[in-house]
Amino acid sequence: MLRTDAPTTKQKALKTNLDESIYGSFAEIGAGQEVVRHFFRAGGASGTIASAMSAYDKEVSDHKYGKENSGRYVCEARLKKMLDHEYAVLEDRLKSEKNSSRKFFALANTVSTINYSKTSKGHGWMGIRFQLNKNTPPNDFIIHMRFNDNDQGIQQEAIGIIGVNMLFGCFNYYDEPRELILSLYDDLDNDRVEIDMVQLTGPDFTQVDNRLLSLQLVKNGMTRAVMFGPDGKNIHPSEVLYKKNILALRGSFRPVTKVNIDMIKTGYQAFIKENKVDIEKL
Repeated sequence: MLRTDAPTTKQKALKTNLDESIYGSFAEIGAGQEVVRHFFRAGGASGTIASAMSAYDKEVSDHKYGKENSGRYVCEARLKKMLDHEYAVLEDRLKSEKNSSRKFFALANTVSTINYSKTSKGHGWMGIRFQLNKNTPPNDFIIHMRFNDNDQGIQQEAIGIIGVNMLFGCFNYYDEPRELILSLYDDLDNDRVEIDMVQLTGPDFTQVDNRLLSLQLVKNGMTRAVMFGPDGKNIHPSEVLYKKNILALRGSFRPVTKVNIDMIKTGYQAFIKENKVDIEKL
């Protein structure tokens, strides 16, 4: 069940702004300054916002964060580079007695909204690097989302709401990861946005099993399927399967049997003989 008694987006933004211990930066590329706008409008933003920027031009973005090997800008690798850069800048520039009691954060997103011809509805990555205690190593909370609205402005509105929910949740529901996941849809209809990947890592979350968090997405109707890697970490299909030839075996595998192994081996031998299959892209 999604939450029905949660604070509004404006209430969350204002409460965050009035908390003098939380201070950080916003970096948003692709769809505008949708998250930070809520904090500016709520009032008291000087207590929360150290900086806000948007490297909208691709050349400017490359200069600031470096180029991606894939050539893509809306990808997890880009988001992580943004978090690395913005958090490092924040720590370097705000080392002073004035900020010694503050918990820093850097929120970043890289998003593409629906295109003019409506052939692509848009998707994006959003993440927060944040401290739960002053002068301690930070944690990361990363999500991938897909948009279902057919209007660019409405999609941008959803981006802003989710960003506020993420930031508020990281500092208020950190001890209840399940609640943190549910809170992402506060003030938002869950059929507007599909969240299909989450990753919560860091020194304060070593006991969190991210696979179970992903299953919460399925259980609560946020997405219909999730994907794990061989190491048990959550991954997103668009990142690992991009331009790859894919062979899949359907089944429950409880347990994996010799028949299952034989099926995948036999299927693989037939698969690589297909003309359209490139062995280098398996």
